[in-house]
Amino acid sequence: MGQTWQVGKLFGIPLYIDRSWFIVIALFTFLNGSDWQQTYPNWGLLAWIAGLAVSLLLFASVLLHELGHSLVARSQGITVRSITLFLFGGVASIERESSTPGQAFQVAIAGPLVSLGLFIALSGLSYTFPQETPWREMVTYLAGINLILALFNLLPGLPLDGGQILKAGVWKLTGDRFQGIHWAARSGQILGWLAISFGAVSFFLLGTINGLWIAFLGWFALRNATLYNRMTTMQEMLLQVKASDVMSRDYRVVDAHISLREFADRYLLLADQQPTAYFAAADGRYRGRIDPKAMNHVERSTWEHTPLSHLAVPLDATPSVSEATNLATVIHELEVQNQPYLTVLSPAGAVVGVIDRGDIVQSLGDRFGWAVNKTDIETIKKQASYPPSLQLDQMAATALQIIPRDESSESPVSSVPKS
Repeated sequence: MGQTWQVGKLFGIPLYIDRSWFIVIALFTFLNGSDWQQTYPNWGLLAWIAGLAVSLLLFASVLLHELGHSLVARSQGITVRSITLFLFGGVASIERESSTPGQAFQVAIAGPLVSLGLFIALSGLSYTFPQETPWREMVTYLAGINLILALFNLLPGLPLDGGQILKAGVWKLTGDRFQGIHWAARSGQILGWLAISFGAVSFFLLGTINGLWIAFLGWFALRNATLYNRMTTMQEMLLQVKASDVMSRDYRVVDAHISLREFADRYLLLADQQPTAYFAAADGRYRGRIDPKAMNHVERSTWEHTPLSHLAVPLDATPSVSEATNLATVIHELEVQNQPYLTVLSPAGAVVGVIDRGDIVQSLGDRFGWAVNKTDIETIKKQASYPPSLQLDQMAATALQIIPRDESSESPVSSVPKS
């Protein structure tokens, strides 16, 4: 979707319109208006007015469909961020998924049930108007569209509601939400290819213009189903890979007894390349993490006599994770605590590594075959931010919603207040 505009709120839910919405409104107005003008020449300009009205009412039906999903989700304590109308209909953006297969089924089925209810209500209403009148034609048309909307959305493949229902069913049978998504996404890919093939045959061999629209819908379904599958694969990996698999040993342990002057001269000024982190140790014990920037708050005239241990931040007050912490939690903690890196601790509390965003992207690149060069990694490390296209923080947050927070890692995460 492209640029959107907020046009109001429904039940406190922001309503947006994508610019592609205007394209389909114009298309439906033209198709319906020209069709009714040919069928009922005596309507005149009224045919075009009816075409515009029914196009707007069509999207009102789509809005009610999405509102059905949204209100059921909200009844489960899920925040609904927005509803957006666009080229292919509408989409509700929710904060998280349902917690159980039963609740996921309720959210998924709500939209088709609303559309089916509208079909029944509008079908009954159509008989109250005389035949071959604009009102009768509009209401009958809307009834049929809502029936199609309900049945089409029940096709068992993501991103359709039927795919969400299939996901809930497989999740219920297997106890694995990820398996549910994979099954529904693969089904969506099959449906997408079938729609593309059918649409192409209809257009090129039979000359039906609707074939192009069907092929376009198939492409949209295929694209989104593939995206669902890829994102789910990545979320599974984020929960399976541990901090010990990703961490680097790009840190240096320094004698806690040396002076700040010696530390600056030996490790900060003369070093060709500084490591990600420094840690102070003495008598076989870690004294804490050293932040070189903290030296700016110490009077330079005292550097000769001030030991490095003066700057050491104890490890239990340092943002850190255990070796067994999953990568999703690592990504989440980096963002929540707004840190350039996290310290990785052994079960005994010793430093075994550090993890920053560059290490994470490098690891993902190795696992998924991304073309990530050394310059890109260095830029990520320096800027302490991921490339916007990755959206790793959102994927990690979603992955962590799938499992209880106390099961997201095998050992606790040490945190400090966000600065």
